[in-house]
Amino acid sequence: MVNLISKLCGKIDPLSITEYESNGGFSATKKALSKKPQEVLDEVKASNLRGRGGAAFPTGLKWSFTASEDSPIKYVICNADEGEPGTFKDRVLLDGSPFQIIEGMIICGHAVGATKGYIYIRGEYPKTKELLIKSIDVLRKAGYLGTNIFGFNFDFDIEVRSGAGAYVCGEETALIESIEGKAGRTRFKPPYPPVAGLWNKPTLVNNVETLANIPVILNLGAEKYKEYGTKSSSGTKLISVSGNVVNKGVFEIEFGISLREIINNLCDGMDTDKKVKFVQLGGSSGACIPENLLDIKIDFDCLRENGVSLGSGAMFVADDSVCVLDFLLATMEFFKHESCGKCTPCREGNRHIVRILHKITKGVATEKDVEILEEICEVMKTASLCGLGQAAPTAVISCLQYFKDEIKEHINKECRANSCLFDKGAIINE
Repeated sequence: MVNLISKLCGKIDPLSITEYESNGGFSATKKALSKKPQEVLDEVKASNLRGRGGAAFPTGLKWSFTASEDSPIKYVICNADEGEPGTFKDRVLLDGSPFQIIEGMIICGHAVGATKGYIYIRGEYPKTKELLIKSIDVLRKAGYLGTNIFGFNFDFDIEVRSGAGAYVCGEETALIESIEGKAGRTRFKPPYPPVAGLWNKPTLVNNVETLANIPVILNLGAEKYKEYGTKSSSGTKLISVSGNVVNKGVFEIEFGISLREIINNLCDGMDTDKKVKFVQLGGSSGACIPENLLDIKIDFDCLRENGVSLGSGAMFVADDSVCVLDFLLATMEFFKHESCGKCTPCREGNRHIVRILHKITKGVATEKDVEILEEICEVMKTASLCGLGQAAPTAVISCLQYFKDEIKEHINKECRANSCLFDKGAIINE
């Protein structure tokens, strides 16, 4: 297992500048500040780093959008609103190496011309939030944040803001709305944040893990960094694994490893005597991949060719005792609850999907209901306002593709996992 970005987690005092610097900390910042912003930007572009928050957009290209804007005020935001169910890898970085994230933000600020940063962290991480506030205070007192940091003619400071548990605030425009004190709801686009983001100023939003890679890239150099991973997917990825495996937790993997290798080699296999039924990759908004496809490589291009997204890097492993319908119902109840309600396809689509799934699990559905379910999913996928609404039905779509027979069996009141209690008189939740 390769440790590029998580090597200091659990190994040093997260609030000790001395320990961090003795392990190479802030050398990348000093190197970056001694270069022109465009040189730093070119290095990030050359590394082929792609966003680790879910969209996998080329990081250097995203930076260039904000850098090209002619504005005296720009912002850098670290998206630490880790709300995707089954995802807990950002917390490992924030708790174990907060200076590394801050260092990534400083370098980013220099490259795009921003002097102010915000870390937006989910409200369910109170201890981590406290640690971040202390980290910023320690660095500010040391002259590593504020004016003329590290003795260079560059000003940069950071504030921590916290969400209140809304899943949709993981979407960058909803996050920006929340920082501004508004309800966390997705904005209509364009304009996009790099042009008009926080307080209508050019704004760059990057995930925690994306920013953690920046000091590594500056220290190693882009060419050395690209020696890790694959041609289309440079570096490493943090994977949060949960479900029916022996070793659950966060693993840093090199791109190119397969899902099966993660389960068998890193997680020591299944924690039951049952077989893998499916793996949901990317959290609740990810696809459910059947056992026969587990040799797919963790590689952005390879996954896309198989109609799958890596997403946040969450892996939920389910054995064959899991009922697909029960699983989908729990997943879609979550999205029904978390929809911000701004757009009709997501607000109404999630509600109707839950209603149909209830009918199927109660044994009172028909073949027509399954057809309607497919239609609603496609409408949400193509017409929802933001990526969260578009991705919400992904689990249902993939299960209709790979487990349609099992879904239809419920229409005949059959459940392979024997977990559904069929009752014609059951009340269907609206």
